[in-house]
Amino acid sequence: MYKFKFADIGEGIHEGKLLKWMFEEGDKVKDGDTLFLVETDKVNAEIPSPVDGVVSKLLAEEGDTIHVGDVVIEIDDGGENENTKEDKKEEKETTKTETVDEGKDMAGVVGALEVGEDVIDSSDEKDQKEDSNSKKKILATPVARKLAKDLGIDINTLTGSGANGRVMKDDIYKASDKEKSNKKEDNIKDTKKESDNKSYKSNIDIPEIKIDGEVERVKVSKMRKTIAENMILSKSVIPHATSMDDFDVTELVKLRKEQKMIAEKQDIKLTYMPFVIKAVTLALKEYPVLNASYDMENEEIVYKKYYNIGIAVDTPEGLMVPVVKDADKKGILEISQEMNDLIEKSQDRKISLDDLRGGTFSITNYGAVGSSYGVPVIKYPEAAIIGIGRITKKPVVIDGEIVIRDLVPISLSIDHRIVDGADAGRFLNKVKEFLQDPMLLLLS
Repeated sequence: MYKFKFADIGEGIHEGKLLKWMFEEGDKVKDGDTLFLVETDKVNAEIPSPVDGVVSKLLAEEGDTIHVGDVVIEIDDGGENENTKEDKKEEKETTKTETVDEGKDMAGVVGALEVGEDVIDSSDEKDQKEDSNSKKKILATPVARKLAKDLGIDINTLTGSGANGRVMKDDIYKASDKEKSNKKEDNIKDTKKESDNKSYKSNIDIPEIKIDGEVERVKVSKMRKTIAENMILSKSVIPHATSMDDFDVTELVKLRKEQKMIAEKQDIKLTYMPFVIKAVTLALKEYPVLNASYDMENEEIVYKKYYNIGIAVDTPEGLMVPVVKDADKKGILEISQEMNDLIEKSQDRKISLDDLRGGTFSITNYGAVGSSYGVPVIKYPEAAIIGIGRITKKPVVIDGEIVIRDLVPISLSIDHRIVDGADAGRFLNKVKEFLQDPMLLLLS
């Protein structure tokens, strides 16, 4: 019997909501088949089966919150996994102990543990022996007790999942994982509360919302909660400053129209965004401080020598920012294909955690929903983000004559701790140079 545990899928994810079972009890599954769909605070993940077999028991229901280390399904694979073997080993050891003690005090074996004092004789257990009427002894094998001691877990605080409440190795590992998770979450919370001088604390008393009419209350999703926390972190820690300008992209509109047909023959949908990604990447190489991060802990500026561009994507569940990796090493069409794939996976909630991590600079396109200007929020711990508005035809004066040109509004938000306004202006001008003369992008 294979006891399948919800595994750590990375990025500090410790729990998830079980959205859907793909199999029922009695169904046959194969190695690699998706067992269930789980919603985390970052992505929806399909969890595959590691073995062939028959679903013996579903240990969680759709809608339940499951934690890393929880056994969620049992699969009859015709053999034994390590967990099963270890449990049997523990049972065998416990049986030995119970047999030895059986003549002494049968009730003690059923209700608590009587392990030979020559094997385990901790100070805690001495106290328990002296006050056996007030404290219940813990049923566990010497192996389990040693494991708990090695991991720094007080075995007396655990509730065993084995027979007669016996503490199993899985119980100890789960307690250890939970303790680590709690410490990690506490560290994250402490970090979020620290400012540049590590003394930032929010002392704002949030007033209660006044209700004067009919309302509807909807529970915040894990993803929406994460978005809110990230926005608070960004605006609390990073001092934002924003520059705005209008770019003449008439030549870019023409070039994109010409290249669109070529891209379609390769089954690629060519938008303006790949050109913007390329222009931003080339500009970052000349102004690396905008591709950096401010390390508050060590008081250092971290200049990144790689160029991973995040693209803000509007999804039914909320904002996601998948990342085009190594954009400096890719051409316009390659960027376009990769970007389209990332957007589709984001909207379908099939994006992987690897596709969401590692960004060095972000772009948001509020022009896609018809907006012109906006003030984009930097994605912590990046140093800047650029916002693209809607392209419109407007009259401009060129060489003393009024002509109609294609203009796009651009907004650049910077981390003013490390990026000065002058650098922001020069960076914007370089991006403008590439977008106004897009042939430079093809030649770079």
